[in-house]
Amino acid sequence: MTTRSMPRCRRAAAGLAVAGALVLSGCADNAATASKATPAANGGGSDSALKEPDVNGDGKVVVGVLSPGDINDRGYYQSFVDSAEAFAKEKGWTIIKRGSVAPSDALTAARAMCQQNVDMVALGASELKTATPASEEPVCGKTVWYLPSSSDTDVHPRVLLSADDPNQSLLAAGYAAGLKMKAAGYTKAGFITGNKADFSVNAAKAFLAGIREVIPKATMTSTYTGDFNDSAKAKEATQAQISQGIKVIYPYLGGATDAAAQMANEGGALTLTPGTDRCDSTSPKYDISVIFSPGDYFRSALEEFAKDNLKMGTTRVWKLGVDPYPTVKICRPEGGEAQRLDRFMKKIGTDKIDPAAEVERLG
Repeated sequence: MTTRSMPRCRRAAAGLAVAGALVLSGCADNAATASKATPAANGGGSDSALKEPDVNGDGKVVVGVLSPGDINDRGYYQSFVDSAEAFAKEKGWTIIKRGSVAPSDALTAARAMCQQNVDMVALGASELKTATPASEEPVCGKTVWYLPSSSDTDVHPRVLLSADDPNQSLLAAGYAAGLKMKAAGYTKAGFITGNKADFSVNAAKAFLAGIREVIPKATMTSTYTGDFNDSAKAKEATQAQISQGIKVIYPYLGGATDAAAQMANEGGALTLTPGTDRCDSTSPKYDISVIFSPGDYFRSALEEFAKDNLKMGTTRVWKLGVDPYPTVKICRPEGGEAQRLDRFMKKIGTDKIDPAAEVERLG
């Protein structure tokens, strides 16, 4: 999840806004305040001829959303589309959406989106950065673009990158889990995710490092199921960890998150969310919400887009302990847990704690 790479179909929707009303066509499954935007390393900026939000000047505002995962996952990927639809409804804009777009198909999908006269192409996760060359092609000449960034994402003149540091939120997630573990006398944690890739391995390390901020000798079992959305594999992995006596399990998953969390509930294990605030959920129940939802970041970008203030060719960086998101929330804190977690996150925000150094030291 490098801002965030993590699997999440949405429904492919098409339609045009009609005088102040949001119009969405039939769909089929699987088809805030932020830090000031800072110029990207190689410069860039908005094309002065493109006026937001009606970038192509056709009298309508249409936002096209492409997601690499399940846009009905009740979590990370769905939040991106939900935020777009909620804001579009307020403004009378149209949302066209397509989920489960493979990175190998992203460039073609983006070109097809531009052909539908969208004003913005919004990519739901950095896996789809392969689409960004289209932003400089004639077919997309009257569009602006939004992309959650990973560290190796190239800057394009008509693309706004939105970035956070996963080390920050995952370290704080581990710290919150460590507080609950210490109170209960637990020393073993579990981490369940999909593919074994750099971002998922690094996320596991950061989570363990956060736990060890509280419990220095804590151990953690990591399980890579190979699929972020396969509920059967997630449940099998969760049961295996429960059988090992693990009482805190982080399902760092996409569409399989709830299946793993439900089994963790049944096994008496505490569990965390991978991106959204689910503290009000009762089935499954979550004990800690780790909130780095792309939808929260995207909402802020759309607010700026509506004001003709979205600066292309820049990177907007979000910081834990400074901005509203990312953040971590203990759902039912006891004693001084909430206060301790808040102090820890503020130390990250004021650079008194270096997350990368702590992950290297403890993870």
